[in-house]
Amino acid sequence: MHLGKASLATLATAAISVALAACGSGGAATPGGGTGGGPPGGAISAARCAQNKAAGKITYLSGYQYQASASILEYVAASKLGYFAGLCLNVALEPGTGDTSQNAKLLASGQATISPVAEQDLMEARANGIAIVGVSSYSNAGLEVLMTNPDITALSQLNGKVVGDKGHFPATVEAMMVKAGVNWGSLRIVTEGYDPTVLPRRAGGLAALTGFVSNEPNQLRAAGHKVTVWQPVKYGIPSSLGAMAVNPAFAKAHPTAVEDVLRAAIHAYGYCKAGAAHVAQCVGYAAALSGPTYDQKLNEAIWTTEAQVIQDNPTPGQPLGGIDPANIGKLTDLLHQFKLIADSVTAADAAAWFDNSYVSAIYKGTALVWPAP
Repeated sequence: MHLGKASLATLATAAISVALAACGSGGAATPGGGTGGGPPGGAISAARCAQNKAAGKITYLSGYQYQASASILEYVAASKLGYFAGLCLNVALEPGTGDTSQNAKLLASGQATISPVAEQDLMEARANGIAIVGVSSYSNAGLEVLMTNPDITALSQLNGKVVGDKGHFPATVEAMMVKAGVNWGSLRIVTEGYDPTVLPRRAGGLAALTGFVSNEPNQLRAAGHKVTVWQPVKYGIPSSLGAMAVNPAFAKAHPTAVEDVLRAAIHAYGYCKAGAAHVAQCVGYAAALSGPTYDQKLNEAIWTTEAQVIQDNPTPGQPLGGIDPANIGKLTDLLHQFKLIADSVTAADAAAWFDNSYVSAIYKGTALVWPAP
């Protein structure tokens, strides 16, 4: 059983590094997004610019290729819009494979600097001795969902039925189902591929299928199929969305660089969700990095869906990007429940694996400070 895998339909791969350096001028950027470009020349102090330059090359490793997910698209956009360059950051973009454990290992080894790693996956990594630090998260909601055909109106109706997954049943979905009255032992779990139409076709008597809220439901909707989407967050099951982790040695040595990478990405997040034209523009940047088979329309739907989930499920008591300490405690309990971390790992242990100070430093109250001081 595994949490947080981004095993989605294959997109075209392009391992492209985009290195941006120095304090750029670019077009003037406004806090709401503007028309692109980094901060105006001189808007970041010379001292901070020097600190950020001293950090050297910062390697951003995506979660899964250049899919238009939260924690990926805004980093691509921050690069293309000049936000990183405008803060004197030299950021190289690299596409990940979807293997969260590999991303964690690359972060710990210093081969990557910053990467999306779900809070629950980070906790598993740390419990296994992989030293990375969580620095940001957009929501306590997750992307994993269960889909059923419309005739299923209560999850308990799945008792005795065939349920499909992709080889690793998400613990958050299992926890939701059990909480909703499903007799887990009565289910027949089968491994399905990446064609979600097996559900409406009821192939093999399939009654339900796991997936990701921004991916398979959008694919099925585009093909004219109606399904019901069951989200663990609506049952009080903890998770995370858009969570970021860093190499701890880099973060300790270059705190302003970590702050300003997050600052630029969160600023780009606001730009990319500010209307259909901005969505298309930002997804277009990802498409250009990915090649001709990139599905622009599906990826626009992925981004719009995830942004809506984040808007509907803001992190309690935190600005966008802030980490909720209570959620870490709940995730600890969930990981204990499914034997994914040792019982000896306490909530206090887990809390020490996250550092909210980088996000706290880039806000004044609930307003993102843009550009950097």
